[in-house]
Amino acid sequence: MENESSLPVLVPTRNHALVELPFSVSRYVEAGLQGAQNTKRGYAADLRSFEDYCQHHQVTYLPAEVTTVAGYVSQMADRGMKLATIRRHVAAIAKLHQLAGQPSPTGHEALQIVLDGIARILGKRQQQAPAFTVAELKQAVRAMDITTPTGLRDRALLLLGFAGAFRRSELVALQVEDLELTHHALVIHLRRSKTNQYGQEEDKAVFYAPNADFCPVRAVQEWTACLGRTTGPLFTRMHRGSKSRAAQPGTAPLSDQSVNDLVQRHLGPLYSAHSLRASFVTVAVEAGQSNKAIKNQTKQKTDAMIERYARLDDVKRFNAAQYLGL
Repeated sequence: MENESSLPVLVPTRNHALVELPFSVSRYVEAGLQGAQNTKRGYAADLRSFEDYCQHHQVTYLPAEVTTVAGYVSQMADRGMKLATIRRHVAAIAKLHQLAGQPSPTGHEALQIVLDGIARILGKRQQQAPAFTVAELKQAVRAMDITTPTGLRDRALLLLGFAGAFRRSELVALQVEDLELTHHALVIHLRRSKTNQYGQEEDKAVFYAPNADFCPVRAVQEWTACLGRTTGPLFTRMHRGSKSRAAQPGTAPLSDQSVNDLVQRHLGPLYSAHSLRASFVTVAVEAGQSNKAIKNQTKQKTDAMIERYARLDDVKRFNAAQYLGL
Protein backbone atom coordinates (compact mmCIF):
# COMPACT_ATOMS: atom_id res chain seq x y z
CA MET A 1 0.00 0.00 0.00
CA GLU A 2 1.36 3.43 -0.89
CA ASN A 3 2.56 5.51 2.06
CA GLU A 4 0.03 8.29 2.76
CA SER A 5 2.81 10.86 3.09
CA SER A 6 3.85 10.21 -0.51
CA LEU A 7 0.43 10.95 -1.98
CA PRO A 8 0.08 14.28 -3.79
CA VAL A 9 -2.10 17.07 -2.48
CA LEU A 10 -4.86 18.19 -4.83
CA VAL A 11 -5.30 21.96 -4.63
CA PRO A 12 -8.49 23.53 -6.06
CA THR A 13 -7.83 26.75 -7.95
CA ARG A 14 -10.16 29.62 -8.81
CA ASN A 15 -10.64 28.35 -12.36
CA HIS A 16 -11.80 25.03 -10.89
CA ALA A 17 -8.70 23.10 -12.02
CA LEU A 18 -7.00 20.73 -9.56
CA VAL A 19 -3.22 21.11 -9.23
CA GLU A 20 -1.13 18.30 -7.77
CA LEU A 21 1.45 19.38 -5.18
CA PRO A 22 3.76 17.28 -2.96
CA PHE A 23 2.43 16.15 0.42
CA SER A 24 5.29 18.04 2.07
CA VAL A 25 3.51 21.33 1.35
CA SER A 26 0.12 20.17 2.68
CA ARG A 27 0.13 22.24 5.88
CA TYR A 28 0.84 25.41 3.90
CA VAL A 29 -1.93 24.55 1.45
CA GLU A 30 -4.37 24.10 4.34
CA ALA A 31 -3.42 27.44 5.90
CA GLY A 32 -3.74 29.22 2.57
CA LEU A 33 -7.15 27.77 1.81
CA GLN A 34 -8.65 28.24 5.25
CA GLY A 35 -7.65 31.90 5.66
CA ALA A 36 -7.70 34.06 8.80
CA GLN A 37 -9.59 32.98 11.92
CA ASN A 38 -11.95 35.98 11.87
CA THR A 39 -12.80 35.28 8.23
CA LYS A 40 -13.42 31.60 8.97
CA ARG A 41 -15.81 32.44 11.80
CA GLY A 42 -17.76 34.89 9.63
CA TYR A 43 -17.96 32.46 6.72
CA ALA A 44 -19.18 29.65 8.99
CA ALA A 45 -22.19 31.70 10.11
CA ASP A 46 -22.97 32.75 6.54
CA LEU A 47 -22.78 29.17 5.29
CA ARG A 48 -25.17 27.95 7.99
CA SER A 49 -27.67 30.50 6.69
CA PHE A 50 -27.13 29.34 3.10
CA GLU A 51 -27.51 25.69 4.08
CA ASP A 52 -30.79 26.47 5.87
CA TYR A 53 -32.05 28.21 2.74
CA CYS A 54 -31.14 25.23 0.57
CA GLN A 55 -32.83 22.76 2.93
CA HIS A 56 -35.97 24.88 3.08
CA HIS A 57 -36.19 25.10 -0.71
CA GLN A 58 -35.03 21.49 -1.20
CA VAL A 59 -32.15 22.41 -3.50
CA THR A 60 -28.57 21.16 -3.58
CA TYR A 61 -26.20 22.88 -1.17
CA LEU A 62 -22.90 21.65 -2.65
CA PRO A 63 -22.32 22.06 -5.48
CA ALA A 64 -24.92 24.81 -5.67
CA GLU A 65 -26.60 25.92 -8.87
CA VAL A 66 -26.41 29.50 -10.11
CA THR A 67 -30.19 29.78 -9.77
CA THR A 68 -29.94 28.69 -6.13
CA VAL A 69 -27.42 31.38 -5.23
CA ALA A 70 -29.35 33.97 -7.24
CA GLY A 71 -32.50 33.16 -5.29
CA TYR A 72 -30.61 33.27 -2.00
CA VAL A 73 -29.08 36.72 -2.59
CA SER A 74 -32.40 38.05 -3.90
CA GLN A 75 -34.11 36.92 -0.72
CA MET A 76 -31.47 38.69 1.37
CA ALA A 77 -31.97 41.87 -0.66
CA ASP A 78 -35.75 41.65 -0.19
CA ARG A 79 -35.17 41.41 3.58
CA GLY A 80 -33.27 44.70 3.47
CA MET A 81 -29.79 43.32 4.15
CA LYS A 82 -26.85 45.52 3.25
CA LEU A 83 -25.04 45.04 -0.03
CA ALA A 84 -21.75 44.42 1.81
CA THR A 85 -23.39 41.64 3.83
CA ILE A 86 -24.78 40.02 0.69
CA ARG A 87 -21.37 40.11 -0.99
CA ARG A 88 -19.80 38.54 2.10
CA HIS A 89 -22.27 35.65 1.88
CA VAL A 90 -21.38 35.18 -1.78
CA ALA A 91 -17.68 35.11 -0.87
CA ALA A 92 -18.40 32.43 1.74
CA ILE A 93 -20.20 30.30 -0.86
CA ALA A 94 -17.24 30.72 -3.23
CA LYS A 95 -14.80 29.61 -0.51
CA LEU A 96 -16.99 26.58 0.30
CA HIS A 97 -16.81 25.40 -3.30
CA GLN A 98 -13.10 26.09 -3.58
CA LEU A 99 -12.33 24.01 -0.48
CA ALA A 100 -14.48 21.17 -1.83
CA GLY A 101 -12.82 21.29 -5.25
CA GLN A 102 -16.17 22.05 -6.88
CA PRO A 103 -16.94 24.62 -9.61
CA SER A 104 -18.30 27.72 -7.93
CA PRO A 105 -21.54 29.28 -9.20
CA THR A 106 -20.49 32.66 -7.80
CA GLY A 107 -18.38 33.61 -10.81
CA HIS A 108 -21.18 33.04 -13.31
CA GLU A 109 -22.11 36.08 -15.40
CA ALA A 110 -25.81 35.63 -14.65
CA LEU A 111 -25.19 35.92 -10.89
CA GLN A 112 -23.04 39.01 -11.41
CA ILE A 113 -25.94 40.64 -13.28
CA VAL A 114 -28.24 39.86 -10.34
CA LEU A 115 -25.71 41.36 -7.90
CA ASP A 116 -25.35 44.46 -10.07
CA GLY A 117 -29.12 44.84 -10.04
CA ILE A 118 -29.22 44.51 -6.26
CA ALA A 119 -26.49 47.14 -6.01
CA ARG A 120 -28.48 49.54 -8.19
CA ILE A 121 -31.68 49.07 -6.21
CA LEU A 122 -30.12 49.12 -2.76
CA GLY A 123 -27.66 51.82 -3.71
CA LYS A 124 -23.92 51.37 -3.84
CA ARG A 125 -23.30 53.84 -1.06
CA GLN A 126 -23.09 51.80 2.11
CA GLN A 127 -24.25 53.10 5.45
CA GLN A 128 -20.99 53.94 7.16
CA ALA A 129 -20.28 54.21 10.84
CA PRO A 130 -20.18 57.95 11.58
CA ALA A 131 -17.16 59.62 13.10
CA PHE A 132 -17.45 61.25 16.51
CA THR A 133 -15.56 64.39 17.45
CA VAL A 134 -12.86 64.66 20.08
CA ALA A 135 -15.28 66.78 22.12
CA GLU A 136 -17.86 63.96 22.05
CA LEU A 137 -15.23 61.45 23.13
CA LYS A 138 -14.15 63.65 26.04
CA GLN A 139 -17.76 64.09 27.11
CA ALA A 140 -18.21 60.30 27.12
CA VAL A 141 -15.07 59.83 29.21
CA ARG A 142 -16.15 62.49 31.72
CA ALA A 143 -19.41 60.61 32.28
CA MET A 144 -17.65 57.34 33.19
CA ASP A 145 -17.29 56.17 36.76
CA ILE A 146 -13.56 55.49 36.80
CA THR A 147 -13.65 54.54 40.48
CA THR A 148 -14.81 51.11 39.24
CA PRO A 149 -12.86 48.50 37.24
CA THR A 150 -15.52 48.61 34.52
CA GLY A 151 -15.06 52.36 34.15
CA LEU A 152 -11.27 51.98 33.97
CA ARG A 153 -11.58 49.31 31.29
CA ASP A 154 -14.10 51.24 29.19
CA ARG A 155 -12.07 54.46 29.35
CA ALA A 156 -8.88 52.64 28.33
CA LEU A 157 -10.59 50.85 25.46
CA LEU A 158 -12.21 53.97 24.01
CA LEU A 159 -9.10 56.14 24.28
CA LEU A 160 -6.74 53.45 23.01
CA GLY A 161 -9.15 52.36 20.27
CA PHE A 162 -9.40 55.94 19.00
CA ALA A 163 -5.76 57.01 19.40
CA GLY A 164 -4.51 53.76 17.91
CA ALA A 165 -7.06 53.58 15.07
CA PHE A 166 -7.83 50.01 16.09
CA ARG A 167 -10.26 47.59 14.55
CA ARG A 168 -12.47 45.80 17.06
CA SER A 169 -10.84 42.47 16.17
CA GLU A 170 -7.44 43.93 17.01
CA LEU A 171 -8.63 45.31 20.35
CA VAL A 172 -10.05 41.98 21.54
CA ALA A 173 -6.88 40.16 20.40
CA LEU A 174 -4.49 42.45 22.31
CA GLN A 175 -2.48 40.85 25.10
CA VAL A 176 -0.93 42.68 28.03
CA GLU A 177 2.49 41.48 26.88
CA ASP A 178 1.93 43.23 23.52
CA LEU A 179 2.38 46.59 25.27
CA GLU A 180 5.74 48.32 25.61
CA LEU A 181 5.89 51.55 27.59
CA THR A 182 8.66 53.92 26.51
CA HIS A 183 9.56 57.43 27.56
CA HIS A 184 7.84 58.93 24.50
CA ALA A 185 4.90 56.63 23.86
CA LEU A 186 3.09 53.39 24.46
CA VAL A 187 4.09 51.01 21.66
CA ILE A 188 1.66 48.22 20.81
CA HIS A 189 3.08 45.21 19.00
CA LEU A 190 0.39 43.80 16.71
CA ARG A 191 0.87 40.13 15.98
CA ARG A 192 -1.78 39.92 13.27
CA SER A 193 -4.44 42.15 11.72
CA LYS A 194 -6.85 42.29 8.79
CA THR A 195 -4.13 43.73 6.53
CA ASN A 196 -1.40 41.61 8.09
CA GLN A 197 -2.55 38.00 7.77
CA TYR A 198 0.92 36.48 7.78
CA GLY A 199 2.06 37.33 11.28
CA GLN A 200 4.77 39.90 10.64
CA GLU A 201 4.83 42.05 13.75
CA GLU A 202 3.55 45.59 13.25
CA ASP A 203 3.77 48.43 15.73
CA LYS A 204 1.38 51.20 16.65
CA ALA A 205 2.44 54.11 18.85
CA VAL A 206 0.05 55.93 21.19
CA PHE A 207 1.28 59.13 22.77
CA TYR A 208 0.78 60.88 26.08
CA ALA A 209 -1.93 63.57 26.13
CA PRO A 210 -1.48 66.85 28.05
CA ASN A 211 -4.64 66.25 30.06
CA ALA A 212 -4.32 63.11 32.19
CA ASP A 213 -8.11 62.63 32.16
CA PHE A 214 -8.05 61.90 28.43
CA CYS A 215 -4.57 60.38 28.06
CA PRO A 216 -4.72 56.96 26.40
CA VAL A 217 -1.33 55.93 27.80
CA ARG A 218 -2.22 56.71 31.40
CA ALA A 219 -5.67 55.16 30.94
CA VAL A 220 -4.11 51.89 29.78
CA GLN A 221 -1.59 51.99 32.63
CA GLU A 222 -4.37 52.38 35.20
CA TRP A 223 -6.37 49.57 33.63
CA THR A 224 -3.41 47.15 33.53
CA ALA A 225 -2.67 47.99 37.18
CA CYS A 226 -6.29 47.03 37.92
CA LEU A 227 -5.80 43.75 36.02
CA GLY A 228 -2.84 42.93 38.23
CA ARG A 229 -1.05 40.71 35.72
CA THR A 230 1.55 41.02 32.97
CA THR A 231 0.20 38.44 30.50
CA GLY A 232 -3.12 37.44 28.99
CA PRO A 233 -5.96 39.35 27.30
CA LEU A 234 -5.82 43.12 27.74
CA PHE A 235 -9.55 43.83 27.52
CA THR A 236 -11.60 41.25 29.39
CA ARG A 237 -15.14 40.57 30.44
CA MET A 238 -16.10 41.47 33.99
CA HIS A 239 -17.20 39.12 36.75
CA ARG A 240 -20.40 40.32 38.37
CA GLY A 241 -19.67 41.64 41.85
CA SER A 242 -21.69 41.38 45.02
CA LYS A 243 -23.95 44.17 46.23
CA SER A 244 -21.06 45.63 48.19
CA ARG A 245 -18.41 45.13 45.52
CA ALA A 246 -18.15 46.31 41.92
CA ALA A 247 -17.64 43.88 39.04
CA GLN A 248 -14.05 42.67 38.76
CA PRO A 249 -11.88 41.83 35.71
CA GLY A 250 -12.19 38.29 34.44
CA THR A 251 -9.79 36.34 32.27
CA ALA A 252 -11.91 35.86 29.13
CA PRO A 253 -11.36 38.46 26.39
CA LEU A 254 -14.15 40.73 25.20
CA SER A 255 -15.97 39.65 22.05
CA ASP A 256 -16.20 41.77 18.90
CA GLN A 257 -19.85 42.47 19.68
CA SER A 258 -18.98 43.54 23.24
CA VAL A 259 -16.70 46.24 21.86
CA ASN A 260 -19.52 47.49 19.65
CA ASP A 261 -21.93 47.50 22.59
CA LEU A 262 -19.40 49.38 24.72
CA VAL A 263 -18.96 52.12 22.12
CA GLN A 264 -22.72 52.56 21.74
CA ARG A 265 -23.27 52.58 25.49
CA HIS A 266 -20.90 55.50 25.98
CA LEU A 267 -21.10 57.41 22.70
CA GLY A 268 -24.65 56.69 21.58
CA PRO A 269 -26.49 54.28 19.25
CA LEU A 270 -25.48 56.14 16.10
CA TYR A 271 -21.90 54.99 16.53
CA SER A 272 -20.24 51.60 16.33
CA ALA A 273 -16.86 50.05 17.06
CA HIS A 274 -15.81 51.05 13.55
CA SER A 275 -16.33 54.69 14.55
CA LEU A 276 -13.12 54.49 16.60
CA ARG A 277 -11.09 53.99 13.45
CA ALA A 278 -13.17 56.28 11.23
CA SER A 279 -12.92 59.06 13.81
CA PHE A 280 -9.14 58.77 13.99
CA VAL A 281 -8.83 59.15 10.21
CA THR A 282 -11.34 62.02 10.07
CA VAL A 283 -9.74 63.99 12.90
CA ALA A 284 -6.24 63.39 11.48
CA VAL A 285 -7.26 64.56 7.99
CA GLU A 286 -8.94 67.62 9.46
CA ALA A 287 -5.75 68.38 11.40
CA GLY A 288 -3.75 68.40 8.16
CA GLN A 289 -1.86 65.14 8.73
CA SER A 290 -0.35 63.48 5.67
CA ASN A 291 -1.67 60.22 4.30
CA LYS A 292 1.69 58.63 5.13
CA ALA A 293 1.41 59.65 8.78
CA ILE A 294 -2.17 58.34 8.95
CA LYS A 295 -1.26 55.04 7.30
CA ASN A 296 1.59 54.56 9.79
CA GLN A 297 -1.10 54.18 12.45
CA THR A 298 -4.01 52.63 10.55
CA LYS A 299 -1.74 50.24 8.60
CA GLN A 300 -3.84 50.83 5.50
CA LYS A 301 -2.01 50.17 2.27
CA THR A 302 -3.41 52.81 -0.09
CA ASP A 303 -4.35 56.48 -0.06
CA ALA A 304 -7.74 55.47 -1.45
CA MET A 305 -8.53 53.77 1.86
CA ILE A 306 -7.90 57.05 3.70
CA GLU A 307 -10.50 58.72 1.49
CA ARG A 308 -12.92 55.87 2.16
CA TYR A 309 -12.51 56.03 5.94
CA ALA A 310 -12.57 59.81 6.36
CA ARG A 311 -16.06 61.11 7.14
CA LEU A 312 -15.74 64.50 5.47
CA ASP A 313 -19.21 64.87 3.96
CA ASP A 314 -20.48 67.51 6.42
CA VAL A 315 -20.76 70.51 4.08
CA LYS A 316 -20.76 72.97 6.98
CA ARG A 317 -17.66 71.56 8.63
CA PHE A 318 -15.53 70.54 5.65
CA ASN A 319 -15.90 72.98 2.80
CA ALA A 320 -13.36 75.02 0.84
CA ALA A 321 -15.98 77.80 0.55
CA GLN A 322 -14.98 78.92 4.06
CA TYR A 323 -11.56 79.98 2.81
CA LEU A 324 -12.32 82.14 -0.23
CA GLY A 325 -11.28 85.37 1.46
CA LEU A 326 -14.57 87.17 0.82
